[in-house]
Amino acid sequence: MVLILDLSFAPQSTRSYRRNKSKGEWSDESDHRYKAGDPVPLYANKVGPFQNPSETYSYFDLPYCSPVHVKKKKETLGEVLNGDRLISAPYKLDFLLEKESEVVCRKKLTKEEVSQFRTAVAKDYYFQMYYDDLPLWCFIGMVDKNGIAKQTDYKYLLFTHVHFEIFYNKDRVIEINARTQAQYVVNLTEEKEMDVDFMYTVTWRKTNTPFEKRMEKYSQSSSLPRKIFLEYAHDKELAYSLEETGWKNIHGDVFRYPKHKSLFAAALGSGTQLFILTISILILGVFGVFYPYNRGALLTAMVVIYTMTSGIAGYSAVSFYCQLEGTNWVRNLLLTGCLFCGPLFLAFCFLNTVAIVYRATAALPLGTIVVIFLVWLFVASPLLLLGGIFGKNSKSEFQAPCRTTKCPREIPPQRWYRGILPQMVLAGILPFGVIYIELYYVFCSVWGHRIYTIYGILFIVFIILLTVTAFVTVALTYLLLAAEDHEWWWRSFLCGGSTGFSIYAYSFYYYYMRSDMSGLLQSSFFFGYMACICYGIFLMLGTIGFHASFLFVRHIYGSIKCE
Repeated sequence: MVLILDLSFAPQSTRSYRRNKSKGEWSDESDHRYKAGDPVPLYANKVGPFQNPSETYSYFDLPYCSPVHVKKKKETLGEVLNGDRLISAPYKLDFLLEKESEVVCRKKLTKEEVSQFRTAVAKDYYFQMYYDDLPLWCFIGMVDKNGIAKQTDYKYLLFTHVHFEIFYNKDRVIEINARTQAQYVVNLTEEKEMDVDFMYTVTWRKTNTPFEKRMEKYSQSSSLPRKIFLEYAHDKELAYSLEETGWKNIHGDVFRYPKHKSLFAAALGSGTQLFILTISILILGVFGVFYPYNRGALLTAMVVIYTMTSGIAGYSAVSFYCQLEGTNWVRNLLLTGCLFCGPLFLAFCFLNTVAIVYRATAALPLGTIVVIFLVWLFVASPLLLLGGIFGKNSKSEFQAPCRTTKCPREIPPQRWYRGILPQMVLAGILPFGVIYIELYYVFCSVWGHRIYTIYGILFIVFIILLTVTAFVTVALTYLLLAAEDHEWWWRSFLCGGSTGFSIYAYSFYYYYMRSDMSGLLQSSFFFGYMACICYGIFLMLGTIGFHASFLFVRHIYGSIKCE
C-alpha cells in the first residue's frame, strides 16, 4: 500500500524549554538539539482508513493507552485545515535511550472496544505521529486471509508492539521509522473481553545524514511510506498492484521505438528545419530587413534560408533515425528531403497551372522555375546529403533511463475522450487561442493589401505559441502515460502539430467571413498555399511538442528506479 505525503502543513515546533537533570542546564526544544536523556516531543496525530485519506479521527478515538497527563499541541491554521489534531503520545522516546519491550499499559478491552478495534483493522486503519516534527506512519493491525476462502472466516489481528528505529547525527534526530512485529498480535475475531499488553521498543542508529537534509526523503513519493505500508500490506497481490500503477507501471515499454520510425525521424528533421526557418525570418523582421513595400525580400529570404538549412534537416533526421537503430539511412534521407518539398511541389504545379490558364501574373515563368529547381538540386540536396552523412557518423546512441522489455505490454481499453482525435482537437485549440488575434493581421498582410511591420510583437507571440504548445503536449502525454498507454511518440507529435489544423480551419472562416475573395483562381491559391503553410506549421509544432514530451518523459522515468 502507498501513502501519499503532504508536508505542506507539517507541524512546526512549539518553543519550549526543559532542564537537563544531570547538568542543570536549560536546552531549547525549538532548535532540535538534544542531550542524552532529554525528552523529545512525540505527538499522536490521527487515525483513519487508508483508502479514505480525508476520513481521519483523533488518535485516542480508538481505545489506546492514554498518557497520565494529556497535552494538546496548539495547532496553526494550516494544521487545523489539514485535519491535524496533535496530542501527546503514550510512548516516551527520550534521546539516545534504548528500550526493549517496554510496557505502555496493560488494558482490559471490553466487547465494545474489541469491536471498535476490529472494525478499524477491517478498514485498514493506520496511525500517524510526529517525532521531533518528523512524520511516521504504521498500520494498527492486519486481516489474515491466507488460505481462507470465506470472508466470514478471516482473522482480525491487532498489533500490540511498535518498534521505533531512530537515526541521529550528534545531537539531532535525523530519521524515525516505526514498524510492528507479527509475533505481537491479539486476535480480535471473537467479540469478547480480553487483556492486552501494549508495548514498544526503541533502538537508536547513528547516521551521517546532516540535519539540513533530513526532510529530503519526504519529497520523494517512493520513499518511506511505500516501504512501510508495503511491508504490512495484508494482500500481497493488492500491494503489488498499488506499488506500480499508472505511468510507473509501463516503464518497460515507454521507450519502445515508435512505429514507422523512418517517417517519424524524417518529420522531426523537416520540423526542425522549418522551425529554424521561422525563427530566422522573425529575427530578420525584428531587425528591419523586411521594410514596407519590399515583400519580395521576404520570399527571397525564405527560399535562401530554407535552402541553407537543408543540412540541419538531414542531420536531425538521420541522427535520430540511427539512434532508433534504423539501418536504411539513405531512404530516410530521401524521405526527409521530400516530406515537405514534395507536397509543396505538387501544390505549386497545380496552382501555377491554374494561374497560366487564367493568364495571371502569379504564374511563374519557366526561367524562374528552372532557377529554383537548380538551387534545390545543386545546393539544397548536397547540403541535405552532407547533413545526413554527419548525422550517420555522429555516433550518438539512444540512452533510455529504463530498460525496454522484450514483449510489449497490452494497452488497456481507453475512454473515447482519450482517443487521438479528441486530444488533437484539444491540443490544437489551446495554442490557437494564443495567436488568434495576431493571426488576423498576418492574414490581412499575406492575403490582403496591408503591410505588416510589427515583427517584434509577432516574435513574442510565436515564443508564447511554442511555450503553450510544449506545455499542452506534455500535459496530454502525462495523461496518456497515466492511463498506461505507452505509445506516446506519435501522439505527442500529432497533438503538438494539431494547431496547424486549427489554423487551416480558421482560414475558411477568414475567407468566407472576413474577406471579399472569390473566384476559382483566388480560392485555389488561398486554400492551396494555406494547406502548405499549415502543413509546415504542423511539422514544426509537432517537432516542438515531441521534444518537450521527450524531455519530460526522460526526466520522470529517470527519477525512479527501474529494474
